[in-house]
Amino acid sequence: MGIIFDEKNRIFHLTNGSISYVLQISKDGYINHLYFGKAVRSYKGSNSLINYDRGFSPNPENHALNRVFSLDTQPMEYPSYGLGDFRNPAYVVQLEDGSTISDLRYVSHNIFEGKKKLEGLPATWTNEPSDATSLEIITMDTVTNLQVVLSYTIFNDYDAVCRSAKYKNCGKNNIKILNASSMCLDFRESNFECISLYGAHINERNVQRFKLNHGCQSIESKRGMSSHQYSPFTALVRKDTNEDFGEAYGISLVYSGNFAIKVEVDQFDRTRVTAGINDFDFTWLLEENEEFQTPECVMVYSDKGLGNMSKTFYGLYQDHLSRSIHTKKERPILINNWEATYFDFTEEKILQIAEKGKELGMELFVLDDGWFGKRNNDDCSLGDWFVNKDKIPSGIDGLAKKIKSMGIDFGIWIEPEMVNEDSELYRKHPDWCIHVKNRPHTYGREQLVLDLSRKEVRDYVVEVITDVIKDENISYVKWDANRHLTNIGSFTLPADRQRETVHRYVLGLYDIMDRITSARPDILFEGCSGGGGRFDAGIYYYMPQTWTSDNTDAICRLKIQHGTSLVFPPVSMASHVSVVPNHQVGRITPMSTRGNCAMSGNLGYELDITKLDEKDQEEVKKQVAFYKEIRNTIQFGDFYRILSPFEGNETAWNFVSKDKDEAILMYFKVLSEPNCNVTTVKMKGLNPDFIYENEELGKFYGDELMYSGIAVPIQKEDFASKMWVFKKVAE
Repeated sequence: MGIIFDEKNRIFHLTNGSISYVLQISKDGYINHLYFGKAVRSYKGSNSLINYDRGFSPNPENHALNRVFSLDTQPMEYPSYGLGDFRNPAYVVQLEDGSTISDLRYVSHNIFEGKKKLEGLPATWTNEPSDATSLEIITMDTVTNLQVVLSYTIFNDYDAVCRSAKYKNCGKNNIKILNASSMCLDFRESNFECISLYGAHINERNVQRFKLNHGCQSIESKRGMSSHQYSPFTALVRKDTNEDFGEAYGISLVYSGNFAIKVEVDQFDRTRVTAGINDFDFTWLLEENEEFQTPECVMVYSDKGLGNMSKTFYGLYQDHLSRSIHTKKERPILINNWEATYFDFTEEKILQIAEKGKELGMELFVLDDGWFGKRNNDDCSLGDWFVNKDKIPSGIDGLAKKIKSMGIDFGIWIEPEMVNEDSELYRKHPDWCIHVKNRPHTYGREQLVLDLSRKEVRDYVVEVITDVIKDENISYVKWDANRHLTNIGSFTLPADRQRETVHRYVLGLYDIMDRITSARPDILFEGCSGGGGRFDAGIYYYMPQTWTSDNTDAICRLKIQHGTSLVFPPVSMASHVSVVPNHQVGRITPMSTRGNCAMSGNLGYELDITKLDEKDQEEVKKQVAFYKEIRNTIQFGDFYRILSPFEGNETAWNFVSKDKDEAILMYFKVLSEPNCNVTTVKMKGLNPDFIYENEELGKFYGDELMYSGIAVPIQKEDFASKMWVFKKVAE
């Protein structure tokens, strides 16, 4: 297993016994893609490349008399622009003479155990070298002396191949990168449907599925962040692929900035997928001996449907991407004061909420926005990370100590990347924000974005935030970012590097995240960008969970959490019970439904629990106690999607402990229906030979629960839900 090199035929076969990825160096030094899919024991070329003379498909110079060979018809690993391949290129560079032609050819390769770190970027890693095998293919354009190293890693235990590219200018003349994809994947067919995740603020990660058409279909962000609008993920699936059956190729980019994933079907019904940094408003100048590293792209193959694809992403990202010590630790049940108080709070009020939280069994209090500077609304004080003593006379350290003494942990909200004009920081350093000289600012939430491409700005952020969270009583930090990038420019970059600003910002973000999280590895960090606006694999490297959406409505959350679960496990999703009518959509849902939805991820509460009546307080107390009993199965068991909220009025999913001794089934129905059918829900992932008992329903073998299913009683109310817990018992 690992990587096999057939020297005679110059074929590389990456395999772990479950999947195979095959590529070949042609006699001319081009790198052809041959196969990606279910493992084959050896690759002998049964599905050979057959070339024909195709009109208007040009031929390279040494094939001019043999017109059957054209780059326009070859399945390529990293195609160039301008030499006859008219499909989307993987990369484009510009030379000093203005030309954009390049021609990378194979030079050499390295095969080794383990995986190298990507400098300055989050990426998958190995615990031991034996966890994975890597291949580096060194290519060179002999005219420009541009070197590109194509990197591939296949993990032993996960059906995934990780790819990236590293550029180096080995010549004397400057080279400007105009496009630098992380990967290209060519299929010799187009019989696919495409799945992507689209949305908006408070409406993230809706599932979209459509048949591929001729031409280019793309998803992208131009917002400086991965965004609420599109996630840096897509999947190509067969027409009949569902949760449990059929082929799925999942593509996830480990990056948090502007990205583009393009899927093109060409004139010959062949499909090309490219993924990487968005080439919109992007260039990167390479001077002599300078290097540029692309982000990593993770490609997952499943022949057992979307469920197995998701399971592969979960395992790989938990074992080989997230570096937090909390990744595999149980997450605390928290109470957050945001929707309870917004900016209007006092220290006394905060202590009351924390005390009530402790009384109801909660384990962590989180102080949200409004504790610093003069921040009584959202138009001031970002950047001034010192406590507002008018609100919190005891200071953060004193407040944290008081809350900790109650027997409940303390956490805090920060937004380190942003600044308000009405702040001491802006008045001292107005040039520290991202902006273009002589242009008026564009505002989002009345705030600006700090220029993290600048070292002095990053150093300031690291210094002040590290000082804020140095208190040993702080055990959790919520890291927010509440606007996207506009007026993009950097005060210190020269004109020919201005279009590097966004990527340099992202690299700067990773730098400060690395330094701040490394300073306090004991803290549980939660990512956030107006909710799920930066829920991506890049952030997951530093922070093992993300605030899934600013929308806390349970019914909306069914879709948001379902879509998110295509790539990320439920333990990565922060999910809170909030007040009704819901603050985002005005919906009134039962406390039980709000609880069941929130318990499908990391349970938390975000409402004024001091104002709950006795009935609701008692129900919350029971929810908290119950979640503690099932928490390990929810957070670290196997997750199965059963009924999709995108396909009907009902949603169902279940969780199964790793040893299959416990299973939790959850069912939701949005609208009550007159004289309706009794729904049958078939569980997944159980041991068919185990006997499972539910206190309400009785004892059943696992096979009956999976194949015959459970009849769901009709509930005559809107927004209804039901939960069943099954535990293995002796006969």
